[in-house]
Amino acid sequence: MATVVFADLVGSTGIFERLGDEAAGRFVTQLTTALAKTFEEHNGRVVKLLGDGLFVVFPAEGDAMEACVAIQKRLQERPVYPGGEGKAVQMQMGIEAGEVVEIDGDCYGDAVNSAARLADLAGAEQILTTQRVREQLVPEQKEQLRALGPMYLRGKNEATHVFRVEWQTGQDADQTVMGVSMSKVVKSSQLELSALGQSLRLLPQGEKLTLGRATTASLSINDARVSRVHATIEWRSGHFVLSDNSSFGTWVYMGNQSEPVILRRTECYLVGQGQIALGCGRDAETAPIVAFSVKA
Repeated sequence: MATVVFADLVGSTGIFERLGDEAAGRFVTQLTTALAKTFEEHNGRVVKLLGDGLFVVFPAEGDAMEACVAIQKRLQERPVYPGGEGKAVQMQMGIEAGEVVEIDGDCYGDAVNSAARLADLAGAEQILTTQRVREQLVPEQKEQLRALGPMYLRGKNEATHVFRVEWQTGQDADQTVMGVSMSKVVKSSQLELSALGQSLRLLPQGEKLTLGRATTASLSINDARVSRVHATIEWRSGHFVLSDNSSFGTWVYMGNQSEPVILRRTECYLVGQGQIALGCGRDAETAPIVAFSVKA
């Protein structure tokens, strides 16, 4: 049994395009080597460097979460700029626990695959984990987790209950009576949608958006598979929530996952970036697809 962490550099392709292969390669190697030392300081063993990321195993869930939070805070407090300019480096991370098989120094198993999928799903500066990890954390660490609901990770037949680590301490002083964070970070979140040359933006204080065939919809898509008011998106309890109201359902693809969350008069949280297919899967011919991106 072990706890697995995947930590990936956000936007590495852009760094290579801007700096060139040699300079970018040198920068990324120096960065991941430095981050590896932080993981090791928290009892982690770096299994391998993955070009623009790291694969690490820990003996305990609490150590893994502490290490991930320490790195996110380090990058926030001491920003690192590729080539000394541009946008500061950001990381996306996934944590899962379970049985791991070690062969010739490498590690394999369902926990390894799930941690990698969670890292893919996470947005910039986010740490995602699961119910299995949560159960082994001390109460203080559990309080840092916010439930995102069930999601289908690629390669798994059953939904996984996913949690986001709220690691930005000191920004949650202003809360509602329900314990929902109203920090500056949350207030500055925004959801961007785009389809067929149309684009929309939803802020936490914004009104509910509608997706549908009706010309009065916030994002109107004229397709027979799309209901007049097919789905709605609203800010609720610190999340952007997508609700399906349609006849044929809504397919939601999170991050790089190929397996969708299928909604039929149900709802899900939107995290990171991905695609929303209305009335059919995105593999269908000329499927009506809406791209989404949640940013802070």
